Amino acid sequence: MALTAEALPAELRRTIVQLARTPRLLVACDYDGTLAPIVADPNAAKPLPESVHALRSLASLPATTTAVISGRALRDLATLSRLPSEVHLVGSHGSEFDVGFVHELEPQATELRTALQRGLQDIVTGNDGVSLEAKPASVAVHVRRADSAVAERVLDQVRSGPATWDGVEVTEGKAVIELAVVQTDKGNALDALRHQVGATAAIFLGDDVTDEKAFARLHGPDLGVKVGEGDTLAQFRVVDTTQVATALAFLMEERRTWLYGEQAPPIERLTMLSNERTVALLTPDARLTWMCHPGPDSAAVFADLLGGPGAGHFSIRPHGGSGAPRSPLPLGQRYVPGTMIVETRWSRLLVTDYLEHGVDGHRTDLIRVITGGTTASIEFAPRPEFGQVPVRLVPEAGGLRVMGTSEPMVLRSPAIQWEITSDGMHESARTVVEASDEAPVVLELRCGTEDLEPSEQTESERRRAADVYWSDWLETLTLPALERDLVGRSALTLRGLCNTDTGGIMAAATTSLPEEIGGVRNWDYRYCWLRDGSMTAQALVTLGSTDEAEGFLNWLHGVLETLPGPERLHPLYSLQGASLGPEAVIDSLPGYAGSRPVRVGNLADQQVQLDVFGPVVELVWHLAAASGSLRDRDWELVKAMAEAVSHRWFEPDHGIWEERDQPRHHVYSKVMCWVTLDRAVKLAEKYGRQPESSWSSLRDQISQDVLKNGWQPDVQAFTTAYEGSDLDAASLHVGLSGLIEPSDDRFRATVTAIESELRSGSTVYRYRRDDGLPGDEGGFHLCAAWLIEAYLLIGRRTEAEELFQQIVDTTGPTGLLAEEYDPIAERSLGNHPQAYSHLGLIRCAQLLSQ
Repeated sequence: MALTAEALPAELRRTIVQLARTPRLLVACDYDGTLAPIVADPNAAKPLPESVHALRSLASLPATTTAVISGRALRDLATLSRLPSEVHLVGSHGSEFDVGFVHELEPQATELRTALQRGLQDIVTGNDGVSLEAKPASVAVHVRRADSAVAERVLDQVRSGPATWDGVEVTEGKAVIELAVVQTDKGNALDALRHQVGATAAIFLGDDVTDEKAFARLHGPDLGVKVGEGDTLAQFRVVDTTQVATALAFLMEERRTWLYGEQAPPIERLTMLSNERTVALLTPDARLTWMCHPGPDSAAVFADLLGGPGAGHFSIRPHGGSGAPRSPLPLGQRYVPGTMIVETRWSRLLVTDYLEHGVDGHRTDLIRVITGGTTASIEFAPRPEFGQVPVRLVPEAGGLRVMGTSEPMVLRSPAIQWEITSDGMHESARTVVEASDEAPVVLELRCGTEDLEPSEQTESERRRAADVYWSDWLETLTLPALERDLVGRSALTLRGLCNTDTGGIMAAATTSLPEEIGGVRNWDYRYCWLRDGSMTAQALVTLGSTDEAEGFLNWLHGVLETLPGPERLHPLYSLQGASLGPEAVIDSLPGYAGSRPVRVGNLADQQVQLDVFGPVVELVWHLAAASGSLRDRDWELVKAMAEAVSHRWFEPDHGIWEERDQPRHHVYSKVMCWVTLDRAVKLAEKYGRQPESSWSSLRDQISQDVLKNGWQPDVQAFTTAYEGSDLDAASLHVGLSGLIEPSDDRFRATVTAIESELRSGSTVYRYRRDDGLPGDEGGFHLCAAWLIEAYLLIGRRTEAEELFQQIVDTTGPTGLLAEEYDPIAERSLGNHPQAYSHLGLIRCAQLLSQ
């Protein structure tokens, strides 16, 4: 039997999709007429295999319970249905549960049941086709196989006779009447199951009048499905048991996808597009899997990365034709050298992707060019607002118009005929095109405009502009000899995370890529951290590009103008320089490989992180050295950072890793407060500025405080914080910053201790302590870079070279690095691409090239 979800009503499909995303789901249904077709002989009623498979598969999923609630006796239901033990069985309209008969009959009820048996036996005797079914707490009279006149006469006698006795509970169904000596119905049974498993939503499917009592108990996000004709309280109706199987199979697929995610491409194989206003990510087979609009920290238009195809994608692949096997994997994907233009190649198909430069600030234009010598399948499925807004697609002469969005959006695709389909909430467009080198197919996704007219420039001219923008800039850099091309790619990636309009710099291009597959450590990094932005800009300054640093410092000036004092700086802001809204969860998305929750916003915005001032002054130090002068505006910034340190350095904070736990006196934070004052004093000396008289003495005070309280003799290391003996890779900065000399025995001992406890093969973990969150995480590329620098400072060059090569080996095929690496599974983790990882790679390559 072929089951296709399209056979179900569109609104039912949409509701099932929503139901599948509830945290704890109860799936319950009737047996006869729902799982099993109605047949003349009740003992021959077998469930459809497809329904059994769907129920078993649902029952195997976490946070999902399945049950069959039937009027049949429990023993008969179990024998006849042959359902697996994972599916709960409830018999006799809810008076029998598979964990045992829930009612211990009182002697009076036992006597009443015996009397019912005798009285009903007298009524049915001599009536052909009428039978009795004895159950632990009831007796049922079946008339399905009797002549209609006989059946009606028998039922009338039961209704006027034993059904009127005191203490008898009557349930009528199709060709059956059941008399029970306990109070029960399917609605009570459904409520009991719901309470037992703590279900946040339930679905019930049934065909009989007895099922109406279950439908009556449904509320809120629950779903009722009536099978066949007849009045009903259920919201939806299907025609027969085949459609029941279809609905259960569709629910199972949606539930499994939501819990585990679709088969997710490895994070390191995702490739970023950028035009310094927004970013997008491509899978290795040219599927646009992530893009937000109007900015990179806005809601996603395509969130396939976190929600599968239903969350929005834009796919191009070779067309296999009807009945053909799946499309072949691409031969490869690469950046056009020195650019952010991406090519994905099959044997006779080439897809070229880039974000257009030079468009208005409110627009995002993605250009996709198809060439080659074969047919290509295209699917366009935008899902604005993370798929929470219904979408319609309207074909016009110049392409497709996306309707139902707050931001205008069109796909310019002249001369292409689209087939529009709907899943009940959203529409998608599909087509097949003939690709050739002589007549490329050009698709232009334009967000922020309704314009479907031809561009004033040809596609070749626009691609040339994008090429020159990146390659000309790359030519201005001074790249180290070691891994020159990879460092160039890292530099392009860092610049791609910069926002040319505001000066803000993203920490990473994505939100909620997990630090543990299936775990909850999923954070939104699409914002500008003072620390990350400063370190990113500093890395580019060391390569010879200062525009990003100047833009970032100007951005920071704008932020400071909104505050009563610099000590009130938050750790991060939006790319526009505004405070973030509350952290929220997108419940409708299953997450990358089922890793939930998917978060937008970041609660770290409200934390105290006293290390953020140091990287800012460090950036000014490097920028002044590169340009040969210290801008007055930047000196004001240095003074503001020093002022902030003087007001707050002695406080506990949440630290560089933003732990959602009690504040501590973190060694790294104190070291960065020292860095703030140390670099401020040195800037004043070198560029003839007037420092505050207190800076030098306060610098020395902080240094002594770190040396006294941060060093733990029992551990033989500078630990995470003054309170405790746990280790943290960030404490390496005691030596990396210059607070103590690399030759100091305490620094060497700290390197050894961190190497011993936190290094695992090719990576280095931040820490191993309990940070108040469940689950684990990977090692951080940035921490590995710090250890490489520490190795070099203490003369262990061989170990530094080996660890650097291991980092290089973890880069994806297009040269990108995520935040973390799992050395056991040998896969990348965390948001991608991550600025920290790329600036760490640049720093190590520079040091190893000296």
